[in-house]
Amino acid sequence: MRRQQLEHIIRAAAGITGASEFVIIGSQAVLGQFPQAPDELLVSMEADVFSLRDPADNDLIDGSIGEGSPFHQTFGYYAHGVSAETAVLPAGWRDRLVPVHNPNTGGGTGLCLEIHDLAVSKLVAGREKDVDFIGVLLRHHFVQAPIIRERLAQTSLAPELLHRYHARLDRLVKAPGL
Repeated sequence: MRRQQLEHIIRAAAGITGASEFVIIGSQAVLGQFPQAPDELLVSMEADVFSLRDPADNDLIDGSIGEGSPFHQTFGYYAHGVSAETAVLPAGWRDRLVPVHNPNTGGGTGLCLEIHDLAVSKLVAGREKDVDFIGVLLRHHFVQAPIIRERLAQTSLAPELLHRYHARLDRLVKAPGL
């Protein structure tokens, strides 16, 4: 997904729901800080989105411009309406959101996770694609491991889980090519 496509999703979500602010929490949140992110970070064709106005908006987004919808079939990308609880995030994440608001967003604003907060959510999710995503962020110097560690400590995760995620990050930092 490219920045222009994310802007289209924000515009469509605003038009469908009447809400004006949407948080982008999935991998495509990278487009907030890095509009020209490398292709290897843009492989997903979905944007995980939730409305700040009303949780019911998320179902409306999912049903109207979600996977398999006419929007998806027409444009080849889609929004996944999620909830605020979908991702594990560090304290203060809302204060670090990166706005995407311009004429292409049609009055809507996409609030993208700050890149280190995004990395924490991906580290905790731990799927292969999430771990690979963090590796690419590290390789391109979009994130710094010490900041990820600090943010990880600001989550509400139990100490034994924190240990697991720190070890996962250690493996990534020591991987060849970094």
